[in-house]
Amino acid sequence: MNAAMARIDCVLVRPQHPGNIGAAARALRTMGLSRLLLVAPQRFPDAEASALAAGADALLDAAPVHATLDAALAGCTLALGLSARRRGVSLDELDPRAGATRAFAHAAAGGRVALLFGNERTGLENDELARCHAMVRIPSVDDFSSLNLAQAVQLMAYELRLCALAAAPDAVATDAAPEPPAGLHEVETFFAHLWRTLDAIDFHKGRAPHTVERRLRRFFLRAQPSLRELRILHGVLADAERMAQLAQPRSAQGE
Repeated sequence: MNAAMARIDCVLVRPQHPGNIGAAARALRTMGLSRLLLVAPQRFPDAEASALAAGADALLDAAPVHATLDAALAGCTLALGLSARRRGVSLDELDPRAGATRAFAHAAAGGRVALLFGNERTGLENDELARCHAMVRIPSVDDFSSLNLAQAVQLMAYELRLCALAAAPDAVATDAAPEPPAGLHEVETFFAHLWRTLDAIDFHKGRAPHTVERRLRRFFLRAQPSLRELRILHGVLADAERMAQLAQPRSAQGE
């Protein structure tokens, strides 16, 4: 199995139909992918899922079930969200080929990738897409854009298979390779620290924080800082919090 492909997760978020879970497992197996993750499935395990897996039983049986998306994304350093239509979320938009190329290159460099596929009825919600570094939009026709979940998985799996076939078999990382990006859990922890610090220094000055937080989130997700860089940023934020505390009147500090 290609090492990069082994670092790519297919994450089905809140799938409703067990048949789609099984068909997705089959789609992944035929293209050389091995990791299927489920977030709050409506019915699983289920006989229909096993029937539609059509021989990909080992992949299906190994699929972990998570209660939350954050739990499924633990350890991932790049998340791409699949959506059939444009959403009110400020994300770079890629077509499937560009998305697969980015995902494969990231995994080949040692990162772990999550491809997020949403619920059959509603797709990925905005707060789920907000966890992603970019959105992959399948350019279907405008008057019939609803693509079956397992078909969307098959399409992306095929594009990733092309990337694996095109990759040089003896390609190795160089000594000058950059540090891998921090995991999404560590990035979310940084965001929580950043929002807290902005409140401590009264950055918003009574204004609603949502627009600024959304733009900062997009900036840092695009930058993909390493764990070492996040530690530096945490240090900067901690000093800012300390200075804000010192700047408060003594009465406000309880003295």
